[in-house]
Amino acid sequence: MGVPKRLTEMQMRFAEFIIFGGPDGPMTQGEAAIAAGYSPKRARSEGSELMNPRLSPLVVSYVGKLKEERLEKHKVTYDTHVAELARIKELALKKHSFSAAVNAETNRGKAGGLYIERKIIRHGKLEDMSEQELEAKMKQILNDYAPILNVTPKTEKLTSKQTKEPSDKEPPQ
Repeated sequence: MGVPKRLTEMQMRFAEFIIFGGPDGPMTQGEAAIAAGYSPKRARSEGSELMNPRLSPLVVSYVGKLKEERLEKHKVTYDTHVAELARIKELALKKHSFSAAVNAETNRGKAGGLYIERKIIRHGKLEDMSEQELEAKMKQILNDYAPILNVTPKTEKLTSKQTKEPSDKEPPQ
């Protein structure tokens, strides 16, 4: 028995079901064999034989080719990522879904490097600092966060209370 020179229609369908799955999602080799038209009684054996490079090298190479095509189609690059986020933003704006549009634009900015997320993790304890270091640190914190810490509005002191005293006379109507 010689190796066939080209793929049959059933072999191509089997490979496509293996890579792309069916309507319900991914398929096993047996399910793909049945869907491709092979006998349900021998489906598991056929699936195994079709995926064996020694027995079916053409099917295995076709499966590899389909995998590469699928990866290339869904490959994420900077350009495609930014373009897709822009497309999502435009669709969201058309549907008046402003929150989704803002999220898409923010993610586009992050992808473009416009936002830098910086986290500083320091180790150490207050107990390990000397008294002078603690005082210097507290002064530094107060200076750094003074605009945030001083949020109480300035109030003017009232020199005299002007309260309306009830009068015996009723105002004219």
